[in-house]
Amino acid sequence: MNQTENNQPVLNAHPDVLIVGAGLFGLTMAERLIHELGKKVLVIDKRHHLGGNCYSEFDSETGIECHKYGAHLFHTSIPEVWDYVNRFTKFTNYIHHVYTTHDGVVYPLPINLGTINQFFRAAYTPDEAKLKIADQIAKHDIAEEQFGKDSIEPQNLVEQGISLIGKPLFDAFIKNYTAKQWQTPAEELSPEIIKRLPVRYNYDNRYFNDTYEGLPVDGYNAWFEAMVKSCGDNLEVRLETDYFDDPAIQDLKSSGILTIYTGPIDRYYSYQFGELKWRSLDFKKEVLDVDDFQGCPVMNYADLEPKYTRIHEFKHFHPERASNPDFANTAYAPASGKTVIVREYSKTWQLGEEPYYPVNTAKDRLKLTEYQSLAANEKNVVFGGRLGEYAYYDMDKTIAAALAKFEELRSRF
Repeated sequence: MNQTENNQPVLNAHPDVLIVGAGLFGLTMAERLIHELGKKVLVIDKRHHLGGNCYSEFDSETGIECHKYGAHLFHTSIPEVWDYVNRFTKFTNYIHHVYTTHDGVVYPLPINLGTINQFFRAAYTPDEAKLKIADQIAKHDIAEEQFGKDSIEPQNLVEQGISLIGKPLFDAFIKNYTAKQWQTPAEELSPEIIKRLPVRYNYDNRYFNDTYEGLPVDGYNAWFEAMVKSCGDNLEVRLETDYFDDPAIQDLKSSGILTIYTGPIDRYYSYQFGELKWRSLDFKKEVLDVDDFQGCPVMNYADLEPKYTRIHEFKHFHPERASNPDFANTAYAPASGKTVIVREYSKTWQLGEEPYYPVNTAKDRLKLTEYQSLAANEKNVVFGGRLGEYAYYDMDKTIAAALAKFEELRSRF
C-alpha cells in the first residue's frame, strides 16, 4: 500500500465498488462482483480480521479453535448456498446438539420426547405425550382465563409459550432463560420471539432441522481467506479502517463510488431518528486443566442463577482434530489434558458495544422505517447484512441475501 506525503495510506488502485464490512455479506458480494462482472473491489472493516462475528481464532495455549463472538454453526436447507460455500471450504459431518441444566438436572434440547419423559418422570409414547402437553395447555388457556370462551392472540412471550407447550415446561426451560437472554421480564417480551418454538414428540434432539450441516474443516478463517484469495488482484482488503473517518475512504465517498454498506444503518445517518436497540453479549473465557469439562459443545442454564445463559466448550465442535494428522504436526494440534470454556452473558446494549440481536420493539420498527425511507433514496449506496438491515440472520440467510442482492445489482453494470 502506498503512502501520501502526510503518511496516510492510499489505495493501490481506484476501485469500482467499495464494500463496508468484511463479514459474510460483504465478502460474498465482493466475490460475486469480481468473478461475475470483473469489477475491482475494495473491502474495508474497522476490525483487525475478516469474517465479522463468524471470526474464530486458535487458542495459543491449547490449540483449540474458539469462536470469538459466540458459537457459529453452519446449517442450511438452501442448495444454492450449500453449493456456494463448498467452493471455498470443506465441511465436517458435525451435528449440533444442545443440553440444558434446570434445577440441577440436565435435559436434552429442543424439547422432545426425552425432555418430556424426563421432566414428568414418565414413559409416555408420542401420542400420550401429545395428550399430556395438550392438557397442560388447556389448564392455562389464556382466552378462557381472560375473556371467557372468546379466543385471543397471545399478547406477550409468557402467553405465547404457555399456548405452545403448557406452563410447567415453559416455566422450567423457557421463561427464565429468555428473561436472562433479553434482560427483560418474559411478561414484557414480544410473543414473536418464540412463535416457532420447536417441540418434537420423538427422541430426536438434533438442534437444527436443515438438510445440510457442518463446520469448516480448517476453521472459519481459512474459509474467509479462501474467498479473498479466489478474487486475486481485483480485491483489496483494508482492515482496521473506519468508513467514517479514514481520509482515503472519505475521498472515495466524495467521488460517488457505488458503496455496499453493511454497518449499522442508524450510524450511517448519524442516529438522526435515534439509536436502534440491540441485545449484546459478554464472554468470559477460561482454560482448564481437564480433558472434558461438560461433555457437550453447549450447555444452557435455564434458571435465573447462574447469571450466564450458556457455556461453550469448543473442543467438542471438532473432535476429529485430536487424531487428525493434518493438525497433529502444527502449532494448532489440540493439547491433551486441557480444554477451553466460554461463559456467555447477555446484557443490555450500549452505544459503542458490539450489537448482536435486534430488540425490534414497536419504537425500533418505527425508527427503522424512517431510516429505510432515507436509504431508498440513495443512488450509490446499497444497505445489506445484519447491521445494515437491522435483522437477525443466520449465516446461510446472510449469504442467500447477498447472492440475491448481487443479482439485483447486475443491471447497474
